[in-house]
Amino acid sequence: MFRWGILSTANIGITQVIPAIAASETGVIQGIASRDAARARAVADRFNAPLSFGSYEELLVSDQIDGVYIPLPTSQHIEWSLKAAEAGKHVLCEKPVALKADDIDRLIEARDRCQVVISEAFMVYYHPQWAKVRELITSGHIGRLRMVQGCFTYFNDDPANMRNQVALGGGALPDIGVYPTVVTRMVTGQEPQEVFARIERDPDFGTDRYASVLARFADFDLSFYVATQLAGRQQMIFHGDQGMITVHTPFNAGKYDHARVTWHDRSHTCAQEWTFANANQYSLQADAFVRFVWGQEEMLFSLENSKANQHVIDKIYAAAEKL
Repeated sequence: MFRWGILSTANIGITQVIPAIAASETGVIQGIASRDAARARAVADRFNAPLSFGSYEELLVSDQIDGVYIPLPTSQHIEWSLKAAEAGKHVLCEKPVALKADDIDRLIEARDRCQVVISEAFMVYYHPQWAKVRELITSGHIGRLRMVQGCFTYFNDDPANMRNQVALGGGALPDIGVYPTVVTRMVTGQEPQEVFARIERDPDFGTDRYASVLARFADFDLSFYVATQLAGRQQMIFHGDQGMITVHTPFNAGKYDHARVTWHDRSHTCAQEWTFANANQYSLQADAFVRFVWGQEEMLFSLENSKANQHVIDKIYAAAEKL
């Protein structure tokens, strides 16, 4: 079994990813690291991990750890991914892996030089509902795709939360704006040619709390909004001249709602729905990562893909500054 080390006791790790890794087919939770040794031991005991470490550096030098999952604040993702790679550990780093597309070049160089696997943890990439959406689009179920619409919102005005701290990489676009862009690119295989955007920043935090985006691709448009201070909502719609696909819980499948994909024909009289109740996208992500490390044929979200997606986010910020 692949021996995972977890770099920090962040909430997303404890509530989502660590349990999913523990439930995966290929790996075990081997060690937990925290700058608070007592907290590291407590979390390790919770998940039956034999090792705990009072610093991240201690975990990285352990010969009992094969790879790490990094759920640290966004501003620290590049730093610790590089340190892990230099220590010979494979790296699954929480999204966004970087705050600028060009910063990802450093990870690509380290990956190739250290001969390790580094991947951004886009769990949606591994959820079977997105394979179904891609299949429906490529098979012509909706004809010519003309418009993609999306939204992802939640309400969080806690000043202590990293999502509301500029220095830690907070904001709507880094946290959730990456999702409508990545799934659209994923199912169409296209990149945006032109981007327009409006961003609203929180007057106290300075983070972008709302963004409205129009991205023009060669064959269709993508329109979406994201917000950290709106009532919770998420949905993606792919609209063609022969039909329409609705992804009801595109990002937090199983938490926000059940994973469902609905197809309607152009008259809206014929419909079909697919459900994915038993799919845990975090476990599927962990298994895909490990199998890729083992040299098996497996689709993995690459750093080149990460750079392309972050490039879109960079263009959104640049477009908003022109207004």
